[in-house]
Amino acid sequence: MPRTTLAFAAALIAVGVISYATTGFTSWTALIPAFLGLLIEICGLIALKNRKIGLSIGLVIAVIGVLGTSMNVLKLGELIAGEAERPMAVVASTVTFVLLIVYIILGVRAFITARRGEEANATTD
Repeated sequence: MPRTTLAFAAALIAVGVISYATTGFTSWTALIPAFLGLLIEICGLIALKNRKIGLSIGLVIAVIGVLGTSMNVLKLGELIAGEAERPMAVVASTVTFVLLIVYIILGVRAFITARRGEEANATTD
């Protein structure tokens, strides 16, 4: 899971940089996915040494990111109708939202699997 965390971090950084470039390097808020990716990358590096702490912090950051991007994701209907005020923000937020949701699902599954493994080891001891 630490390597998966680093991969998701790289994807988020790419989303942020691409968003920033497509806005003509004028909107700093387009870099929000990159900042989230940087924080999650740090967590991934921590997870290489201490898996539980690194992944726990990474998942907390991901949940905060999901909450933060959800307001633009709700404007997806406006984007489809061609009425979105900031279409690139909606697209970047939606991609970020989906990446973070997938990361959260994988992270929770990894914790559940690890917990089941600990319980199985405890019963055999």
